[in-house]
Amino acid sequence: SIRIIKQTDYTIDTMKLSLAALCLAPAVTAFAPSTAFVRKSTNLAVGSQDGVVFGGNDWKPDSEKMGSTDTGDYFPEGYDKDAEPAFEVGMGGSQGAGSRDSGPQLPGMENLGDDAVLMGGIEENPDIPAGMEFIPSSVPDGSIDMQVAASGSGSEVVLNVAPVCMTFEDYFCAFSKESHKSFSVTPQTGRMDRRGGEVTELIVTCEPNGQAGTFNGDLVINLPEDNSKICYKITAVSF
Repeated sequence: SIRIIKQTDYTIDTMKLSLAALCLAPAVTAFAPSTAFVRKSTNLAVGSQDGVVFGGNDWKPDSEKMGSTDTGDYFPEGYDKDAEPAFEVGMGGSQGAGSRDSGPQLPGMENLGDDAVLMGGIEENPDIPAGMEFIPSSVPDGSIDMQVAASGSGSEVVLNVAPVCMTFEDYFCAFSKESHKSFSVTPQTGRMDRRGGEVTELIVTCEPNGQAGTFNGDLVINLPEDNSKICYKITAVSF
């Protein structure tokens, strides 16, 4: 009876192991490689056929130069490109073929520039307009210090004023009413160049006429067309 019990236990253990193997079989097969979907590779032999050319097209036009290849047959009969004017000829005007007369000729104006008389044009105002005031700004655009001998004939400095307007502008300059009477400026009128152009030279003179001391003056440059002004503080020491 002892052997029977041992045989029974062995049989039970064997059945338990078989049952566990059956339960774990689906989980193991889930990680196994499947043969249902297999990717196959195919070699494509490009250019193996006859007539395939690698490295671009070696076709060239008849002239073997750069040029238009879609020019149809609109050239006139007997056209010769070598007999046509060169491209630089038209730079002087197509009508004059590079000659002095670069513009179109109108009846009676063929010799324009030889005996023509220029009438009108822009004229500078030589005088300061009546009623114009020269009021200095609270903060000057620059300052000048000068020394002058009281017993001498006076002293002068050259003031270079850089243009500030976008176009040419007429200017009018003078000292304010509160300035010392020994100061003067020339020229008082003129045309200032546009921004980035040449500077305007003004000559500031101080004539103390024997008077010693420190003189102050405010030079105002009015630009009425631009509705602006340029101001300088002038200080002269007379000894």
